[in-house]
Amino acid sequence: MKYANKLLALVVMVVVGGLMLTPTITTASVAKPYTNVIGYDEFKEYAVIPTRKDVLIIDSRPAKRKYNKGHIPGTISIPDSMFKKMSDQLPEDKAKMLIFYCGGLECPLSHKSAYKAEALGYTNIAVYAEGMPKWKKMGGYVSVSAEYVKKAIEKKSAFVFDARPLKRKYAKGHVPGALGMPTSQFDKYTNLLPEDKAAELIFYCGGFHCPLSVKSANKAKALGYTNLKVFQAGYPAWKKKFGEGVKGMEPFAAEMAGGIEAGEEGDTITVASFKTILKDKPDSVYLYDVRDPEEYAKGTIKGALNMSVEDLEDEYENLPKDKPMIFICATGARSGEAYDIVKMLDEEREVYFVDAIMTYHADGKFEIEAN
Repeated sequence: MKYANKLLALVVMVVVGGLMLTPTITTASVAKPYTNVIGYDEFKEYAVIPTRKDVLIIDSRPAKRKYNKGHIPGTISIPDSMFKKMSDQLPEDKAKMLIFYCGGLECPLSHKSAYKAEALGYTNIAVYAEGMPKWKKMGGYVSVSAEYVKKAIEKKSAFVFDARPLKRKYAKGHVPGALGMPTSQFDKYTNLLPEDKAAELIFYCGGFHCPLSVKSANKAKALGYTNLKVFQAGYPAWKKKFGEGVKGMEPFAAEMAGGIEAGEEGDTITVASFKTILKDKPDSVYLYDVRDPEEYAKGTIKGALNMSVEDLEDEYENLPKDKPMIFICATGARSGEAYDIVKMLDEEREVYFVDAIMTYHADGKFEIEAN
């Protein structure tokens, strides 16, 4: 009997201890709390970028006054007051997990929306009752809308950065006024960041499934910047709301690339920019003459290294990669081929070629005529 009593006491202690360790989420101010409420620790496993395919997270707050100005990255807006009208944004699969959130423990909107979704037949629903306040308190990034970004650019109240690759993505279309700052080359373009560490910085990329915006924000945070946001819906959301953005590299791209002005396709360097580089910043690039050694020996540009196009693929891994690379030849044919080889081996490498007729002299002088 004594043994049974001790065992019962032990069980009670374990149960009580477990209850004490389980975080309590008080929703007393909500008239009708939803039946399934989750805390921050569970919620953060779902609120990730790239977004998970097995869950849809919904912001139940008013769109214009709340969601547009700041929401949890990767979430969509279905204000509770507009739930019936916007319910077509919910997934067809009624078993897919839905998580609703709003303005914290005092806010009933997420609970109301959860009950409405349940009435539509959805079976896997949760409410993150601590909502936006807890998310921000725990250091989570705030995501803003396309409308917010547009206004920030117009008012010049924030610096907006496109974290996608420059030539493959940014040059083909980006938010007007956004600076191209690819995550893969972030350290190279830190000169684009403002001196004021409290300035508002907004990073975006290719949408909910793209992690580059968050990765760039993390890099900026490591440098001491404190007012960081992401536009996680990214360029797809911009196009849907405002149409096609700006194509090309824009004037600031020359400054970004150390003085390099790319041609229309982004693969060449303009003749004018090439001459300026050689005159003012020859040490800012690696210049490779990809003609045969016999041709190179008869004359080339001062400072140019020789790497014949036939040897480039085998030797590429031994070449330095801390500065942009420019290829030259006699007609633009072999230099263009060298460009293609490098891009095949390393798509993110910053490389250009001179598409021009070039005549070299033994004293390092040359003539150039664009094709």
